[in-house]
Amino acid sequence: MFRTYVAVLAIGAALAPAVFAATEADKRLDAAADLLTDMMQASDKGIPQDLMDRSQCVILVPGLKKAAFGIGAKFGRGFAVCRRASGTGWTAPAAIRVEGGSVGFQIGASEQDVLLLVTNESGMKRLLADKFTIGAEATAAAGPVGRDASAQTDAVMRAEMLSYSRSRGLFAGISLQGATMRPDVDANEEMYGTKLENKAILTGDVAPPAAAAKLETLLNKNSSRKTK
Repeated sequence: MFRTYVAVLAIGAALAPAVFAATEADKRLDAAADLLTDMMQASDKGIPQDLMDRSQCVILVPGLKKAAFGIGAKFGRGFAVCRRASGTGWTAPAAIRVEGGSVGFQIGASEQDVLLLVTNESGMKRLLADKFTIGAEATAAAGPVGRDASAQTDAVMRAEMLSYSRSRGLFAGISLQGATMRPDVDANEEMYGTKLENKAILTGDVAPPAAAAKLETLLNKNSSRKTK
């Protein structure tokens, strides 16, 4: 009896990290859905609907950490979703990590919610790569805010990605120059129970995890682009 009790405790201890990690992934999915809601419903400070309608993919990073004590650094975990090639909604979420830094005398720390719109097929190809650096491999610009903001400026037309941030209730474009984006392999395994590459998730018919239902509903609700 005692040996059985010890064995159960041992199995529970071994599974605890995985269960905790999966719970954290679910929490990030929920936070990503809240971020999308706030960004799209910020009245005259939100993301222009026409840009959302034209986007190929959306990247959501709730709680991006930015610390600067001599050398700046960024770190965040989030998700990317892309439009299905068939035109029937959005793909399942693929987990991503954002890492980067900048050199220079700085001090302070902050946390921001970040949303990026991938505006064209070229930007989508960057997203499907093993990793890419914003500002080097991928061109990016701070996105315009406001329902009436012009989406025809040179910066918007040239950029492969448009970035937005929310910090303490304030919405604005944000520069992520120098930040590297790569697949979050561990989070994908937590969500899907197997090792999946982001390319397979974002270009295939992978069934989304149950925790992504809220995000999927919001994406479909906030996208009015007509597909052929």
